[in-house]
Amino acid sequence: MYDREPVILNRACAAAMIPSGTPVVIPEGTAVNMAQSLGGSFTVYVDGNLLRIAGKDADALGLEPPEELKLPENHTDADVEKLIWEQLRTCYDPEIPINIVDLGLVYECALANLDGGKKSVDIKMTLTAPGCGMGDILAADVREKVEAVPLVEQAQVEIVFDPPWTRDMMSEEAKLQTGMYY
Repeated sequence: MYDREPVILNRACAAAMIPSGTPVVIPEGTAVNMAQSLGGSFTVYVDGNLLRIAGKDADALGLEPPEELKLPENHTDADVEKLIWEQLRTCYDPEIPINIVDLGLVYECALANLDGGKKSVDIKMTLTAPGCGMGDILAADVREKVEAVPLVEQAQVEIVFDPPWTRDMMSEEAKLQTGMYY
């Protein structure tokens, strides 16, 4: 939701232009308007442009960074996988206020065991449009959030376009939210 009260950046921070993905630096003291703050990243308006600010830069907006993730004391592999899917549900297309899981963008999430109880995660996902310039940024967000899960040593994220994404891949809730139910 567009917030009409601007936030003044208390330090310069990196951002990506939407939808091109072009990296920029927003100078300290710039007034930004929050358009979306879901999943720990932020979409802001600056001088008529939409920009995405990563969650690690929340402090530049005067906000708290995401909390460290924890597993239950006697966790199982199912607990690790559940936490990975929870993390995937915190990843949002910067233009659509619906997480990538409910959008139907995650095609595969496979865990493999490594030495010492560590895990490797392979994710295959797609984009709503093949020409989206935010693909690399979204993939990096997914990788970063999955690697924040305890025991996950590495995550590989592959953007694929086969099969092509269609609205039929969206959850019922996402279809209702976007008005694409029919």
